[in-house]
Amino acid sequence: MGMTMDVHLRDLRYFVAVAEELHFTRAAERLYVSQPALSKQIRALERQLGTELFRRDRHGVELTDAGTALLPHARGVLDTWQEGAAAVDAVRAARRSTLVVGMSTSPVRGGLLPAIRSRFTAAHPEAVVRLRQVNWEDPTAGLADGTADLAFVWLPLPGRDRYDWTVVAEEPLMVALPDTHPLAARTAIDIADLLDEPFLALPESAGPLRDYWLALDARGGSPPRIGAEIAGTEETYEALAAGLGVCLVAEGNVPLLTLGGVTARPVHGLAPSRYVLAWRRQDGRRPLVRAYAEACRRATGARDE
Repeated sequence: MGMTMDVHLRDLRYFVAVAEELHFTRAAERLYVSQPALSKQIRALERQLGTELFRRDRHGVELTDAGTALLPHARGVLDTWQEGAAAVDAVRAARRSTLVVGMSTSPVRGGLLPAIRSRFTAAHPEAVVRLRQVNWEDPTAGLADGTADLAFVWLPLPGRDRYDWTVVAEEPLMVALPDTHPLAARTAIDIADLLDEPFLALPESAGPLRDYWLALDARGGSPPRIGAEIAGTEETYEALAAGLGVCLVAEGNVPLLTLGGVTARPVHGLAPSRYVLAWRRQDGRRPLVRAYAEACRRATGARDE
């Protein structure tokens, strides 16, 4: 085999051009290189292969037997490489046309996802939407680490000035508690009555969102008692059913928690919760991100903040 393994695509491209034109000047023009550079490159290739590929005389240029033998293979390599490059382009295009939408709780609100999807797909039939469930350790549901392009999340977001959003739902807060809890007998509960109860808390990494669901602003400085930490809906239900604590829940998510043994009651004295579709501010100009946000606005009749 000798040295022939190190032939570059460029050498083969030069060789094929000369073989097709049988004229160094025309081949050089076609390749946008100078004729001396082309001749030098072909001579180097011949040296590497240990044989002449072209016979040059005053009548012009013709292929030697070796050159004739090489030509179909050189074309084959260039074609195969072309296919390889096209395959890479296709992957890049697919990545650009795939939108990853993160969510911490699935938006059970009135068929919202299908309504957004059908509007979005009508505008961008080539795009693929992938939904990604993210646990509550990441309150941005994949926006912060770049694993999601948009995300359905609760306000407040940590690093809020990095994001823009459109409000999907503004819902009163309720408290979920075991059926057997003394407060479950009431039709409505005041936040003041809950301050001494053990609360279920989001992971520390949820930052301002953890504080929000612990009703920190409404506690007048009395620190919350943490009954257990929760990072997902199922864990929350288990902890409630086991009597480990109570937890605030947006009205729209009540059906996810009030399975056997758990009930929910309205709470007075708290601002409503806000569920939003958010995206990184710098991505606001990306066509697919804008289109998905627009589809969401149309599906909810919402407007941006």
